[in-house]
Amino acid sequence: MAMSAANIGMMDGAYFVGRNEILTWINATLQLNLSRVEEAASGAVQCQMMDMTHPGVVPMHKVNFDARTEYDMIQNYKVLQEVFNKLKIEKHIEVNKLVKGRPLDNLEFLQWLKRYCDSVNGGIMNENYNPVERRCKGGKERNPKGSHKVSKSLQVNSLANNAGLGNGTGSKTGPKQGKSGSVPAVANSAREIQELSDQIMDLKLSVDHLEKERDFYFSKLLEIEILCRNPELENLPMAMTIKKILYAADAKESALTEAQGLISRSMNLDSDETDKKNNLDAAEVEDDS
Repeated sequence: MAMSAANIGMMDGAYFVGRNEILTWINATLQLNLSRVEEAASGAVQCQMMDMTHPGVVPMHKVNFDARTEYDMIQNYKVLQEVFNKLKIEKHIEVNKLVKGRPLDNLEFLQWLKRYCDSVNGGIMNENYNPVERRCKGGKERNPKGSHKVSKSLQVNSLANNAGLGNGTGSKTGPKQGKSGSVPAVANSAREIQELSDQIMDLKLSVDHLEKERDFYFSKLLEIEILCRNPELENLPMAMTIKKILYAADAKESALTEAQGLISRSMNLDSDETDKKNNLDAAEVEDDS
């Protein structure tokens, strides 16, 4: 099972699992509260997922959930690579891309990881696994999510407090207006900004995925074209038919009908030649007799 999951191709269904489903899987399994896939760029989440799937294999005391720098993140990926080697999992980890925090690279790796874990445990969570306890295995309290959300909430609170103080300097009714008007307005604005940011991120991931899919199919068509232009094959009816489809200039009109007609005529010619040959062979037999 592990090997089949390790060798899945880019067009496998695993890579069509959405961002929200991946985040839900991580948060439910490891009791986290991630809101973006790039928050798993440190490699700590991946290490713990492997620890849940293969209990006792991952040295959790070496996993740094507080990793902020690329150097610390790379150390986590080294632990993960050692686990892969130990389990004989043939999966290349593109560490240089993952530590940059690009959403698409991290999403694809997490998609692969989910497929792998599901292939091992059948998609069933290990009820005896305590993710919080395992995260504290190294002996110090760790914040697996990072400080991004904390700092964001502090900024919102700071804006709200400043708004309230500002309204309170002009009159006695100022603090009441600040509480009833400014604070909810700031909170609503922050929520709207977060929602718009999530929508933009979803669109960016969709575009990146479509571009990768486009490049994948284009490379396949290019390989087919090179094969059909081989001197030994280019004059064969099937090769000529494929090239007719590939080189069709008008996208509105399908070249399939004309290509099918070419194949049909070629088959009829071959059939006629076969009949002629058979007739000649029969005539020669009669002459000999």
